[in-house]
Amino acid sequence: MPLPTRRKKPRPRLLAPALAAAVAATALLTAPAEARTEPAAAPAAAPRDALLPKPVPAKLGLVVEEYAQFPKSEPTPPPTDPRLMRHARINALAELPDGSGRKAVPDLNGKLYLVEDGAQPRPYLDVGAAFAPRFFSGQGLGQGFGYAAFHPGFADNGIFYTVHTELASATDEEPDLTPQPNTGYHGIITEWTAGDPAAGTFSGSRREVLRLGFNGRIHGIQQIAFNPNARPGTADYGKLYLAVGDGGTGVRTDEPQNLALPHGKLLRIDPRGDDSANGAYGIPADNPFAGRPGALGEVYAYGFRDPHRFSWDTGGEHRLYLGHIGEHAIESVYEVRAGDNLGWSEREGPFVFDKDPADPCDAYKPLPPDDDTYGYTYPVAAYDHDPPADWNCTSDIGRAVSGGFVYRGAELRKLRGTYVFGDLVDGRVFATRSAEMDREAAQMATIHQLRLYDAATGERVTAPDLAGDTRVDLRFGQDTAGELYLLAKANGKVWKVTGTRGPALP
Repeated sequence: MPLPTRRKKPRPRLLAPALAAAVAATALLTAPAEARTEPAAAPAAAPRDALLPKPVPAKLGLVVEEYAQFPKSEPTPPPTDPRLMRHARINALAELPDGSGRKAVPDLNGKLYLVEDGAQPRPYLDVGAAFAPRFFSGQGLGQGFGYAAFHPGFADNGIFYTVHTELASATDEEPDLTPQPNTGYHGIITEWTAGDPAAGTFSGSRREVLRLGFNGRIHGIQQIAFNPNARPGTADYGKLYLAVGDGGTGVRTDEPQNLALPHGKLLRIDPRGDDSANGAYGIPADNPFAGRPGALGEVYAYGFRDPHRFSWDTGGEHRLYLGHIGEHAIESVYEVRAGDNLGWSEREGPFVFDKDPADPCDAYKPLPPDDDTYGYTYPVAAYDHDPPADWNCTSDIGRAVSGGFVYRGAELRKLRGTYVFGDLVDGRVFATRSAEMDREAAQMATIHQLRLYDAATGERVTAPDLAGDTRVDLRFGQDTAGELYLLAKANGKVWKVTGTRGPALP
């Protein structure tokens, strides 16, 4: 099936007539791995065609070398969900912006590690212990200590930020912005200031910056980050971006479309400012909704379900790309700009999403003829779950996109200008040409599935081979030189991409 065609202006319509007909006759598949709460009673499965083309097998392969093994850790409280029973729930890798070569790796179970080339990881800060007994990581795939972002001036000011979760019932603190009804969990942004930024373990102070309240234990604050392209004196320098999910409720509500709420949004704040409602951070005056009555000035973009990972291209036009985990069938990558509306839960990927279909297996519909008037932003790349014909559409097939990075390093010439990402569940590694990831192009970018080779043996392998488990829990990391890393929660290992084999992508 060809990729959905799109008109260039004023807004893309992503369905070609042939695809629209296929969608109308199609039954849906599954909820993704990091998806919704318990499904309703399952109807009979129905055969279906693919909604989108499959990723194209590539001859290009990545050579990966084991970089680090992290200690085994346990969630708090002990989990009953087998998807949380991992060796170590390592969630990201990023180099500290201080020239030391140290790389920060958070473990959702509580500890922030630092690791250097050729050395074993060592604990830098135990976030879980700092907030015990309120700290909570034993339910929900994203609960716990999710992410760390180091201020670009960390070498001098010692400042970094973390996000962690707490049970609402375990604290007297109230969310800063309007929480979801029946709030059960809080996502908290904390600022830490190290007395000695060069020290191997943290010693210093902390303060709370922002606390958000969520109804569900999924789709919380997934990532926080600074734009690596911003330089001192520019408007984006020191601004902290927060990828905030819909709390698992967006499929039933309009909260991701409500600009008065933080849920289902990409937020942008000045963590060193003080003009927010709680006085603990600032609202950048150049945010797209700053000063608009009835809207949160913190909102940078909206209409998100589960904005799992985002990154900026450090070359080209410095675009911001975000991997967006879908509800039923579509895993997407978006190029995000200020003020964008990704459409959830009126849209998902390049389709209308029917929140209350007569047949629960038929929630995806063609875009209407007047779709341009709605102003939604659509993916620059997407793939579907491609289930077998007899798959039950309300069960979990295990697909979820893991956003990655545009490669701009010096070591892997064949990857230059390529956005490398993957599927966090089954560990497939994908790539698209960044030049094709154009939101005004006639078609979405072709997704290529890359091969993997083990540097130690020279043999071709799969991510499950490397992770020792069919559920990989794949993540991607990047150092300041632009080199790439693969992470697996299944065995708590990190691999560095040290080479390529085979021809470059066509």
